[in-house]
Amino acid sequence: MAITTSPQSAPPIVQVRGLCKDFQLGDQWVHALKGVDLDILAGQFIAIMGPSGSGKSTLLYMLGGLDHVSEGEVAVAGNQLGSMNGEQLATFRRETIGFIFQAFHLVPTLTALENVALPGIFAGADREMRETRALRILTALGMEDRLDHRPNQLSGGQQQRVAIARALFNDPPIIMADEPTGALDSKTGKTVMNMLRFLCRKQGKTIIVVTHDANVANYADRKIGLQDGIITEDSLIRHTRTTSVPPQPIIKVNGWRAAEEAIVEDAAYVE
Repeated sequence: MAITTSPQSAPPIVQVRGLCKDFQLGDQWVHALKGVDLDILAGQFIAIMGPSGSGKSTLLYMLGGLDHVSEGEVAVAGNQLGSMNGEQLATFRRETIGFIFQAFHLVPTLTALENVALPGIFAGADREMRETRALRILTALGMEDRLDHRPNQLSGGQQQRVAIARALFNDPPIIMADEPTGALDSKTGKTVMNMLRFLCRKQGKTIIVVTHDANVANYADRKIGLQDGIITEDSLIRHTRTTSVPPQPIIKVNGWRAAEEAIVEDAAYVE
């Protein structure tokens, strides 16, 4: 049972009860998750930690509707994921979750602008709207001079910024990141984590990051430790600020440096 670290009056945006995930590997069954219970508040920054094989990425995929549960219940933003069909899950992911992966998963034949605008195609937005919104987000992240560059023409940090911009395109309330700094050098990794911290603090996004890096976990409000598919730690690093004040649109950020400076100046979030 997860340790309760949040006020009872605040409704969780994520509720997990008795979550189990089993799969067959060769002639053996692997029990990746074993009865996980978890609540996550809206606007909270969560770091899920654990060694390889602990079940942390599996848990993230369950929360994001990328895989089906074997047993238990997962509710995210009022959606009972276990009762949804494939089309409903696709809509849920498009409208509710922004995914950021270690390997970026950018389309190699598309430019930065086209990669960011891609979710708009599935949402049925017209081309002008897609490109206008993608341009605004990339400009806010300091990528306005890389719009026509393809992934192989961008550095690792630039590719991750494009991936973050794509995750923000549909303005989802939840951002999920699987080892987002794993393919980056330490300086670039810090920049990416500052951006996620900014999205939580200033945009009111709920951030859920899977990591094995304690330095990455230090950016979170709350740390959850997994071992052999069981929660072994649930600790509050810092109290979550309320998100009652309307979040500032990302397009109002005066470039990437402004976002980074906003984090540095916010003493409550600097160790």
